[in-house]
Order: sequence, then structure tokens, then C-alpha cells
Amino acid sequence: MSLKVIKEKCTGCGLCYESCPNDAIDFDENDLPLFNDKCTLCKICIDECPQGALILETEVKSTAIDLSDYKGVWIFVEQNMKIIPKVVLELLSAGKDLALQLNIELAAVLIGYEIRDLASTLFQYGAEKVYFIEDQHLKDYRTIPYTDVLEYLVNKYKPEIFLFGATKQGRDLAPRLATRLKTGLTADCTGLDIEEKNLVQTRPAYGGNIIATIKTQRNRPQMATVRPKVFKMPELDPTKEGQLIEEKCDLQETDKWTKIIDIVREAKKTANLEDAQIIVSGGRGLGKPENFKLIEELADSLNACVGASRVVVDAGWIPHYHQVGQTGKTVQPKVYIACGISGQIQHLVGMKSSDFIIAVNKDPEAPIFKVADIGIVGDLFEIIPEIIKKLSNK
Repeated sequence: MSLKVIKEKCTGCGLCYESCPNDAIDFDENDLPLFNDKCTLCKICIDECPQGALILETEVKSTAIDLSDYKGVWIFVEQNMKIIPKVVLELLSAGKDLALQLNIELAAVLIGYEIRDLASTLFQYGAEKVYFIEDQHLKDYRTIPYTDVLEYLVNKYKPEIFLFGATKQGRDLAPRLATRLKTGLTADCTGLDIEEKNLVQTRPAYGGNIIATIKTQRNRPQMATVRPKVFKMPELDPTKEGQLIEEKCDLQETDKWTKIIDIVREAKKTANLEDAQIIVSGGRGLGKPENFKLIEELADSLNACVGASRVVVDAGWIPHYHQVGQTGKTVQPKVYIACGISGQIQHLVGMKSSDFIIAVNKDPEAPIFKVADIGIVGDLFEIIPEIIKKLSNK
């Protein structure tokens, strides 16, 4: 980057010189400013110039990468104790759609130790290839060795798209890998599509007030983390097989790596919203935290989980692990019941993929009704007790 003077606009007034905190401006014989090596590009002079005669010029270097060398959609297979989380299988479904649009292959990347049997599961859920590395150094997840292995695979096979689940592990690993590969990464995506052979990644931004559309046009692979429950699970085909590509990567334990001494698993009772078939959620329309008992009673009647909007979680009415939405959990139950929730975009992002949505709100203009399959306009303190009464009489 450098500062450029638009000669036609500059009047030689000297305000840029007076405003410069670094004594970085001299003048030529025509009284046009010259910038010496003391300039830090602080842009104060640009703001002070009354004529708009100074601009910051950015040089965009063309990439040395031949984008045509990159083919294939890859899904990173996170696994814990030989269990594949559902978000990985959901990504296989999304990846298949992307691969079909681009007419390229869908592959899964499986790394770990003593996990070879998981490859067959990945084939049955749609993967055409599985890139597989098994090493005792990969038994437990650690950022650096996992990044080393994925960097090796990407540089060798050159995938066009590489997707990760937006889990704790995915949010740790994907940014590290993207930095190594000098490519872009879009986090917490809620939508993926193809436009002019580029991956179009959508995600909420500015607290969910807008939906951003992001492309990585000059670098590869195009990388994204995707939230659970955004895409549907693919159909299982027990007869499906694929190609297992086994690789070796020379991993050596070094003092740079973290060392796992022990893993302690703590069980705690939380709302398992991601796997719930029915969710009853409450919002600000409940009026006060004590009224969440009404939501809990309805949930008990339906054998459902209790959810909540961000505003009531922020107010301390209910623990954060009940929160549904952009900054909470993305859910996809068979039935979602929203009680006293207006339906701001932050909340809709987390539940709009539910199979069937029922909304109860006294405001007929509430945005929640735009996504609801059944909308009940009225006082929830009258409606919900009636529903509970009917359910208890069955």
C-alpha cells in the first residue's frame, strides 16, 4: 500500500504537512506532497485534506495458484472415541450437492488411530473416496499434528472445497489449516451454494442483523465451517462402496506439541437440543423468568426439550445451553413450538429448518409467523394452559 497524490485536486494548501504526526511529508518544486520513509500509512493526512487529493492505493497481487489444478469436495471427518458426529454426515449430504453442481468427486478425510472401520460408514453415507492416514500420534486430537497431516494431504491432492463442522474441534483446526494454506475461511456457515464455479458461503453477520455472502475467488481450497443441523442427513446405503486412499505422513513427537496426560469425561445434565425431536422455546413474551415454568410444563407434556431466545438467555432467565439461534444452537426438530418469540433473524437462523413450526404470539405482525406452518395469534398465558389441559386429558 502507498499514498498517492491526485495532482489535479491538490492546491498545495499544506494541511497534510501540518497534520502529519511523523514528519513524513515533504514537497516537490510544484508544492505537491512527497511521502518519505517515516510514513506509517496512518491516513490522518487523507482525512484532513479538504480537496480529497490523497488516496491510499492498494496493490492487489495476482495469485500464483492455478485454480484449475484444484478438484474435488472434501469433508473433514471429526471422530471421538471412534464415533462420527452427525454434522459430518450432514456435510456429506451438502458436499454431494456441491460436487454434483461442479461435476467433481466427493471425498472424506479420515485421520486418527485404529479407525479404519469408519471408512465403510463414510462410503455408505455418500463419500466416493476416503483419504486415510492412521498414526499413533493422531489417536487423540491435537491441533499441530492434525494440521500437519491435513496440510500434507491438501498440498498433494489439491481439493477445490474443504468443509469442516463448526464444532469445538472444527473451529480450532480449520483456521490453523487455512492460515498454513494461505486461503480464506468462512466460519459458522448457514448456507452453501455454487455460483460461477465458486463456492458461495452465507452466514449471519453483525449480530445476525445481516446475512453475508462470501466467496474465495483467488485462492484454493475454498474452506468453511458449517453449523450442525443446517443440512439434512443423507440416506444410508449399506451396499455402497468407494475408494480408500491410504497415505503415510512422517510424524515425530516434538517438544512443540502438547502432550495429553489424561482425558476426564464429565457428564452433566444439559438440554440436548441438537438431537431433540420436539422443542418448546420461550422468549421475551413470557414477561419474567418465573413464567418459564409454563414452557417447561408444555415440554414435559410433549416429552420435548426446552429452548429459548437470546434475549431471555442474556437476561439470565434460563441457562445459555437452552439458547437457539445464531449465537446459540442450530436445531432441526420434527416440531418446533415458539412461544412469545418475535422471530428476529438471529433466532430464525437457528430453527427455520425445523420440519414443522408452530408459533404463539400476540403480535400478528411478528416475523416468526413468516416461517411458521401454524400461527396462533393470542395471549400465550391463555393458549398454552389450554394446550396442556388437552394433552393431559388424553
